[in-house]
Amino acid sequence: MIEMITNVNSAVNNVVWGWPALILLGFTGVLMTSMTGFFQLSHLGHWLKNTIGSIFSDRNITRHTEDRSISQFQSLCTALAATVGTGNIVGVAGAIAVGGPGAVFWMWLIAFFGMMTNYSENVLGILYRRKNSKDEWAGGAMYYLKDGLGERKGCKKLGAGLAVLFSCFCLLASFGIGNMSQVNSMVSNVYTAFGIPKLATGIFLFVAVSLVVIGGLKRIAAITEKVVPFMVLLYLLGTLVIIGMNISTIPAVFVSIFKGAFAMKSVGGGIVGSGIALAMKMGMKRGVFSNEAGLGSSVMVHSSSNVKEPVRQGMWGIFEVFADTIIVCTLTALTILSSGALDLTTGQLTGEAAAIESSALVSYAFGNHFGFLGSAFVAVAILLFAYSTVLGWSHYGATACEYLFGTGATKIYRMVFAVVVLAGSVMKAQLAWDISDTFNGLMMLPNLIGVITLSPVVMRCTKNYVARNLHGKDVEPMLSMFPEIQKMQEEALKEELREDADAAAKAYGEASDSVVKG
Repeated sequence: MIEMITNVNSAVNNVVWGWPALILLGFTGVLMTSMTGFFQLSHLGHWLKNTIGSIFSDRNITRHTEDRSISQFQSLCTALAATVGTGNIVGVAGAIAVGGPGAVFWMWLIAFFGMMTNYSENVLGILYRRKNSKDEWAGGAMYYLKDGLGERKGCKKLGAGLAVLFSCFCLLASFGIGNMSQVNSMVSNVYTAFGIPKLATGIFLFVAVSLVVIGGLKRIAAITEKVVPFMVLLYLLGTLVIIGMNISTIPAVFVSIFKGAFAMKSVGGGIVGSGIALAMKMGMKRGVFSNEAGLGSSVMVHSSSNVKEPVRQGMWGIFEVFADTIIVCTLTALTILSSGALDLTTGQLTGEAAAIESSALVSYAFGNHFGFLGSAFVAVAILLFAYSTVLGWSHYGATACEYLFGTGATKIYRMVFAVVVLAGSVMKAQLAWDISDTFNGLMMLPNLIGVITLSPVVMRCTKNYVARNLHGKDVEPMLSMFPEIQKMQEEALKEELREDADAAAKAYGEASDSVVKG
């Protein structure tokens, strides 16, 4: 049975992750980047100020809501919880082991354009979201496929069909990328570091996941906004320490990355890595596995936020990819490449590193520098990363389930999702990863069709936002594609602006009083 599943999955995987699909993924990123005027670069300061910078200056970003929506910061943390997972550790290690150092370059490139793919998904998600029977925001690729693509002349059935396909693939993917592969990595690393039986860890995770997931999005968001910042900062600190200890090798590391990306010869005459095609394919696949730009996944939680402006949530999507791949994945890669695990002149694994599984390369790097404590640190990091990913993906699967079967079915889904945690703890690692790869690709295809078709909508919305907020023009805001929601959001946006103005006036008055008294 396992052999049959492996063979079928391999055949499908070769199609959905073949060069045509990868070219489509890259094309979408390039298209959205050009149509928005290279927004990720031309408005770099603006989106940084209005994402990570606003956490410390805008109370609306972090303020908890009284209704069933979540804050913008909670939506980011939940999205990052789902993206910053084992892909950032195990996925990067696997890409380097198979594709050589050059895979890192292609990971960067797909992330650069992926920023605008993720941005576009979020903008569309907010524009086409609706309220469900529980008065919660419901949005995602399935909604802009049905109500966006489906509204095009002659595309009603196509849009509805792709929406159902996307939801089915997302539902299945939530058990793969969002559950089994994450759990498998957790139990394997805990067993390697501490000798704890895999099933025992699986039972513990089953309980830990059940207690949060069954409580719904509000409970998931409450946990992720506390766990995600802590785990990311802790892991980054650990990688920076190792990079600092090997700082003299960093120039050679970057040389090997760029040479390996284009299969250039090293100083010693050998080819760095495994060839340009393999480096490109592994870098792109693992890059998407890590940041999920193009899958249409994180938009489902971004659409649940209390944001009014679609472009503001789109900017969180840019930051999400930036934080996930440009920062976290890069530091993971530098940690591995500077640790001596690879020969930087050939790109091949060396010594003990050649004898271990690629998934253990980060643990090997930390262990080389800190002994048992280093390996234990990585095991704990993977545990936190993967646990948060499972929580985030449970919401994606629940959203797909709701679209297909209604809100009542989500309770059953969450219970089944928790039980699958146990299956992931005893499953073969390679099969879990292969299945995850396949479902990723299957989700990606209908979503990218939707994004490309609706790219003019994203462009208009972006121009509308820039005209109003950057150039001060008095034009009607573009907040929703549905008149009743547009009107509701316009009123909410006006109220938000009034509150901000009152708060600013109050702060100015208090400052003036203090100056007079002084």
